[in-house]
Amino acid sequence: MAIRYVCLQDFEELSALHTESAKMLARWMPGPPIVTFEDFESYLTRFDGPLHEGFLICRSDTGEIVGRVNVNNIIRGTHQSATIGYSAYASTTGRGYMTEGLGLLVRHAFGEMELHRLEANIQPSNTASLSLIKRVGFHREGYSPNFQYIDGAWRDHERWAITVEMTE
Repeated sequence: MAIRYVCLQDFEELSALHTESAKMLARWMPGPPIVTFEDFESYLTRFDGPLHEGFLICRSDTGEIVGRVNVNNIIRGTHQSATIGYSAYASTTGRGYMTEGLGLLVRHAFGEMELHRLEANIQPSNTASLSLIKRVGFHREGYSPNFQYIDGAWRDHERWAITVEMTE
């Protein structure tokens, strides 16, 4: 597995992945899937500033995109922290790609990005995502009622985090 920054040339492959996975992801993702070129361009502008970074998880052998990770709300200074949001796709789940890819992302965030802490917020009924985040080494820190508006309602989330010290 490898991680790399998302770019404009990824539109066709990501659009196809988002289309095939729309039903699977609707319960978990804020907003509709990104399937038009205009929406994709708008999504990419999110990464123009210092607060967000967009990554893809790709197979090393084929370069095929198997997942996506956004590092959001980056806080520098005395916090050096961020929140991650991620998704796998219908045709790539259940193969360990995301476990390996998120592990690479954590190492990158704590290395090149010089972050100290990453947080993930996950709906309690999203058992696949909870299992994934545990495998990567995150620990549950709390519960946030009505945390995010997803799929037509305010959804509760569990807060999970990992720090540099937890990876040493």
